[in-house]
Amino acid sequence: MFGIIRPCRHRLSEGLHASWMAHLCGLCLALRDDHGQLARTATNYDGLVISVLVEAQSSRAEERRTAGPCPLRGMRTAPVARGEGARLAAAVSLALASVKMRDHVVDGDGVFARRSVAAGARRVTRRWDRQSAGSAAAVGFDTGVLLAAAGRQEAAESAVSAGGSLLLATAPTEEATAAAFAHTAVLAGRPGNAEALAEAGRLFGRLAHLLDAAEDRAEDETRGAWNPLTVSGTSQAEAERLCRDAVHGIRLALAEVEFTDRALVHRLLAHETSEAVDRVFGHRHHHHACANTDAGAGASASAGGDPRVSAPDSGGHRQPPRVLGYGTSGSFGPAEGYGVPGAPGGASGQGGPGGHGGAGGPGGSGGPGGPGGPQQPAEGGQPKKKPRGPVLGCAVWLTMACTCQLLCCDHDDPFTRERREGFCDRNCSSSDLECCNTCGGVCECLACCSACA
Repeated sequence: MFGIIRPCRHRLSEGLHASWMAHLCGLCLALRDDHGQLARTATNYDGLVISVLVEAQSSRAEERRTAGPCPLRGMRTAPVARGEGARLAAAVSLALASVKMRDHVVDGDGVFARRSVAAGARRVTRRWDRQSAGSAAAVGFDTGVLLAAAGRQEAAESAVSAGGSLLLATAPTEEATAAAFAHTAVLAGRPGNAEALAEAGRLFGRLAHLLDAAEDRAEDETRGAWNPLTVSGTSQAEAERLCRDAVHGIRLALAEVEFTDRALVHRLLAHETSEAVDRVFGHRHHHHACANTDAGAGASASAGGDPRVSAPDSGGHRQPPRVLGYGTSGSFGPAEGYGVPGAPGGASGQGGPGGHGGAGGPGGSGGPGGPGGPQQPAEGGQPKKKPRGPVLGCAVWLTMACTCQLLCCDHDDPFTRERREGFCDRNCSSSDLECCNTCGGVCECLACCSACA
């Protein structure tokens, strides 16, 4: 359960990105609070799906708390998830991290080949096993299911070596993830969802195992290491087919689950899993659909279609969607800058964000004559900022580099003070924008295609 789901801002709306970050930070802090600072190294993107599932099914209000400044957030505070979902996600992540570390010790990978390092790692895994079991028991989950499944992995792999089915090797992982997914229904008070979630978890576990095997296949063959695809004689094409079948099965299982808000779950488990398959096997199947529907989507939007799907701009590029309820800074309100400049109700039109009386407009908050607004805004409604000198600029650059602001978040350029994207965002291709209108309503994605058909 490590490394499948890797969403970025280009594939998430403002609201979904804020929610995803809240769960990621909530998982990290739950690991710290329940198990100590070292346990935070078990934080992973896939583990937070547990927390997302609990919240998505819950009828209670979202549980959030304000976390203190963190270098990975550019030393800013942020609302983070808390409660039973975050604690379950932390317990599951810690148990799986313990299993993963134990596997490295057994295989003698890298530094774990050193006896002193291996001895220390064994002590850590034993402590993490105890800690995860205790915190999981507090929310009614038995991590013994996860550890027992991991203990059967070697026997399952031996069966594949003897000529058994490839899926024999994935069975223990499937069992572990199915149990974790199903328990989210118990925590959310929706026991009727348990069966469908168990199926989604089982297929997610299969997908995790197969993608890991496919990604490591060339290296394993070079080193002579055991790999289920190699041993079973499974081709890459067959492995891809199994992975895509698993993604399709996850989508079908999620369709049977009763959610109070399925947007983020759908994005992570229905779309990001498909992105992971594309990333591992090196090609995509859905971009042609997006390209063919761009013109139609733009016409639909301009004719009064769903406001969250925007029309292409004059240069043929798709503008970000209007996401109602969240501003670009994460505050509540209409998304800033998502309208058509100069149009009524748009980014600079009357009645919209930045229009007369609106945020950033004349008389509005941040606009000329409004509270805190500049008297002479620069072109585009943003105040001009005086560039820093080389000495001060270097000092600011060093500070931002040491606090990860240059990498992990949008920031002002240390020298010119112009707004820049973080390095991580610049290296996430905006050509990957993807969405669908066929999943029981318009989901909060960024373009239009039939990826879920």
